[in-house]
Amino acid sequence: MGLLDQIAGAMGGSAGAAAEGESSLLGNIMHLVNNPETGGLSGLVQSFQKGGLGEVINSWVSTGQNLPISSEQIQSILGSEQVSQIAGKLGISPEEASGKLAEFLPQIVDKLTPNGSVPEGSDLMSTGLELLKSKLFG
Repeated sequence: MGLLDQIAGAMGGSAGAAAEGESSLLGNIMHLVNNPETGGLSGLVQSFQKGGLGEVINSWVSTGQNLPISSEQIQSILGSEQVSQIAGKLGISPEEASGKLAEFLPQIVDKLTPNGSVPEGSDLMSTGLELLKSKLFG
């Protein structure tokens, strides 16, 4: 079962609704890791490190086991405003959004960093687009 299939399964609903929901969730996570205003994935890594969760995000980037993160930790790193914006775009509560981010962000960061390091800008975008294309068209 692929990552996006897991997202669809976790979101429930019909296949069409799940595909739309997973695309929306994936789109929001990809925006989070590609947002130049926040420094993209490198900026996200720095936010986690500054917030005392460097070991957690480093585990997602590295090739080993991913450490878990709680929805409360996601909320503290990303901030309630950003989580609320994502929740609004997904049509869910901020609590549910932070829970989904806590569940899927580690997997997506892990998939975007297959060599154990953060790829530079265009490489990250290419990897993300390939991940999205493989789900939507493959």
